[in-house]
Amino acid sequence: MKLTFYGGAGVVTGVNYGLEAAVDGGKKVKILVDCGLQQGGNFAEKKNFEPFPYDPAAVDFVLITHAHIDHIGLLPKLFKAGFRGKIFSTHPTHDFAELMLLDSEHILYREAERVGKDPLYSASDIAAMMKFWEGVNYHQIVDLGGVKAEFYNAGHILGSAFIRVTAEGKTVVFSGDLGNYPAPIIKTTEKIPPTDYCLIESTYGDRVHENVDTRREELEDAIEETAKSKGTLLIPAFAMERTQQLLFELNELTENGRIPKVQVYIDSPLAIHLTEIYKKYRGQFTDEVEAMIKGGDDILDFPGLHFTLTTEESKTINEAPTPKVVIAGSGMSHGGRILHHERRYLSDPKSMILFVGYQGKGSLGRQILEGAREVKIMGETVPVRARVRVISGYSAHADQPRLLDWIRPVRMGLKKVFVVQGEDGASEALAIKIKDELAIHAEIPEANDEVEL
Repeated sequence: MKLTFYGGAGVVTGVNYGLEAAVDGGKKVKILVDCGLQQGGNFAEKKNFEPFPYDPAAVDFVLITHAHIDHIGLLPKLFKAGFRGKIFSTHPTHDFAELMLLDSEHILYREAERVGKDPLYSASDIAAMMKFWEGVNYHQIVDLGGVKAEFYNAGHILGSAFIRVTAEGKTVVFSGDLGNYPAPIIKTTEKIPPTDYCLIESTYGDRVHENVDTRREELEDAIEETAKSKGTLLIPAFAMERTQQLLFELNELTENGRIPKVQVYIDSPLAIHLTEIYKKYRGQFTDEVEAMIKGGDDILDFPGLHFTLTTEESKTINEAPTPKVVIAGSGMSHGGRILHHERRYLSDPKSMILFVGYQGKGSLGRQILEGAREVKIMGETVPVRARVRVISGYSAHADQPRLLDWIRPVRMGLKKVFVVQGEDGASEALAIKIKDELAIHAEIPEANDEVEL
């Protein structure tokens, strides 16, 4: 087998791996694992507008680990460029993907104008591509023209998977993004099966999520502090999983009387639509959450919660009295409705901005988090006077101890681990730990590296 690191090597985003394997009769099967948008200071970096480093028409299959844009965002471009093979993912990922891609399409149109390029793709490209996409169950063996693939629960977001591919008598596991645990709603990451090779993500490969057990208390503190100052609590949140996690936590805090009565606004059409899909896949929730639902608790709704779907509804938030909580996308403040709220409230010392997810290098969220005194939002210079807070325990990514725990059970049979999907420091720290603590050969590939397995 030949493994190629087209994307996700040396960076967190833009995940795209190629796998070529020989099957009976000497035929070569060409597979991609993920086809994501590379993100950083912009929603889409200029690299996304370059041609693929391979012929899309020659690709036979694409396997998708989960529906985040940095894993699926270039799929319609792949289709537009000639791909006509099959796409496989879990059923929730299939359902989420079309919404995620359509939501991103108009942002990408503006990004294309900014860099003087043609749009990456259109809504019609997305609709046509979805006809080639098939949902599968966890542990269902998928035949890829003589190559076998199996999806396992990665515990990252609803429907997320790590994928084990078998060909030429060898096995390789693609971790996708592995979940942080305990997750509030979905079941935890499955154990990795025996494998010869493994690609492991390293987004938080150099960190420990120390406040996983106290994240609800820290959210409670942030709301109480904002209520006391009669300000606005801004929470930039990814529409998928993070928003639903926050709804679950806020439901618990509200029902148990642990926070003051404040109005909470979910100001993200995408998050609102995705939340409806969550309700379709209750079978993938934890047993505890399932018991709560059977007991009559709507875990994603509570008094004082408002879903502002339309632009007109969103504008009413400005007139709503404080204190109030506004949860809006995008999670790194790349775009979306959160920008309007940040432009309005970041200069208010009574208010607070609370980060509950990864902030990419160069993103607006990262600038604020790292202490910028002023930022540019929609062409306007905005002073940052609001308090800045972060709760890392809400990360949907496994931290260093959890990453090590995941591969530890199969360390005796692993020939090599490839550390991917992380910034340099994070990948290097994890690779050293894998070598020193687990005695596994680990290396950090660079973009477009090719390896014979």
